[in-house]
Amino acid sequence: MIINRMISTQFNSVVSNVRKISEIVDCSGASVVIIHNDNIVTEKYWGKQSKDPDAREIQEDTQFNVASVRKSYIGFAVAYAIYEGFIDSIDDSILKYLPLKNPILNGTTIRNLLTHTHGLRSINGEICREFMPGENWAYRGIGVDMLTAIVKNTTGKSVADIVANNVLIPLNLSETGWYGKMNEKMADVIRKANDPNWSTSMNTDGDKMNMYVSSRELAKWGYLHLKKGYINGKQIIPNEIINIATAVQSPSSLDAELPQNGCLWFVKDLLARKSEIGELLPKGSYQILGYTGVTLLVIPEHNLVAMRAFNSFGSPDGFDYLADVREFGDTIMTCLLN
Repeated sequence: MIINRMISTQFNSVVSNVRKISEIVDCSGASVVIIHNDNIVTEKYWGKQSKDPDAREIQEDTQFNVASVRKSYIGFAVAYAIYEGFIDSIDDSILKYLPLKNPILNGTTIRNLLTHTHGLRSINGEICREFMPGENWAYRGIGVDMLTAIVKNTTGKSVADIVANNVLIPLNLSETGWYGKMNEKMADVIRKANDPNWSTSMNTDGDKMNMYVSSRELAKWGYLHLKKGYINGKQIIPNEIINIATAVQSPSSLDAELPQNGCLWFVKDLLARKSEIGELLPKGSYQILGYTGVTLLVIPEHNLVAMRAFNSFGSPDGFDYLADVREFGDTIMTCLLN
């Protein structure tokens, strides 16, 4: 994927905002990349890949652990499976595609899994129900685990294979993937000892939290969505797949104050009080945030993609991560509107 580089000062306050946050969270380095009107207009890197004094500098090919930002790739794989007919309907029961007979799962659809409205959680390995499907919203990992299993059961391919074959290889993106071992280009994940939210895996199928992406390639992933799969004069991905992934898919019955989702993306529709997307962002914008602070934001109305990355894990005590990520988007909008 070729994107021209035309650096400007328009988004300097966004860089300042990310620098400020990098000094608050526990990280050793950070980055910002913004693509606007089909040019890379901001690209900044600072710090080191770890706290080791001799650590490698954060740079263009540094790969950050993207944590839950990986879910946008899982959402893509589900949208691909729907478009290709491996999944008949987004409103199909998950029991149609999973070899489970647990009555607790009755009434749960793929739409519910994609939009965090399934009401399921796992406690000590046992599936429990918090609320009935479509009646509320809760961010639980069990839904993502089920989605990756459904992708594998229906397509015969892993999420990683679908992403690689349809995106990474055609666009020559070599700094994106799930890794079983660390390499010299990966930034360490700075975290508290024995953090229960942290896990590693040797599995590279795309269903674990071991995904690392360079800043520029993450911005290009957003750009692929912004352009609905049409890149460098060629339709790389059918635009219908991108439409499925980024349109609001939340049940119409959901309380308007709860976040709206596409295929795991957070989508700006109504002014939802609990949304992670800033108030100034226009309708149709979509975003995804990881526990490492990595954020990818797409604003179609302004032909813009922005990403930021830290190598922190979690937030300091008292840190309002929702206010922070909203400020990131609102700062971008202030730069655009001014």
